[in-house]
Amino acid sequence: MIEKRALQVMVSVACLVPLLTGGESIVRGAAWMAHGPVSRDLDSHFRYVSGIFFALGVAFTTCVPAIERKGARFRLLGAMVVCGGLARVVSLVEVGAPSRGHLFGLAMELGVVPLLMLWQWRVEGRARPA
Repeated sequence: MIEKRALQVMVSVACLVPLLTGGESIVRGAAWMAHGPVSRDLDSHFRYVSGIFFALGVAFTTCVPAIERKGARFRLLGAMVVCGGLARVVSLVEVGAPSRGHLFGLAMELGVVPLLMLWQWRVEGRARPA
């Protein structure tokens, strides 16, 4: 099925965001994003959240091989990403617009991921026997 293969490719590409960004953030800590010193508590929390972000990328990659049968897992992971995007909206409203990289993240979280969730649901439905 061409549609299934296209979805697998798109999800694989999208997984690069949490894997690369989460991995870099674990290794480098919050200092690489700061314009000054970072407290130990902020760095600790930043690396913890980055670890969760990285793990989300790993978890999404486990859906790719049989994506038409991984609907429940895919939706749960997607819901986690959307919740993170909604939390980012709270920051946007209370503190102001973040940098372009974070706006890209927001677009992924509240735009791309929900669309991928709908696409996966469609592929899953088409794969069910009649």
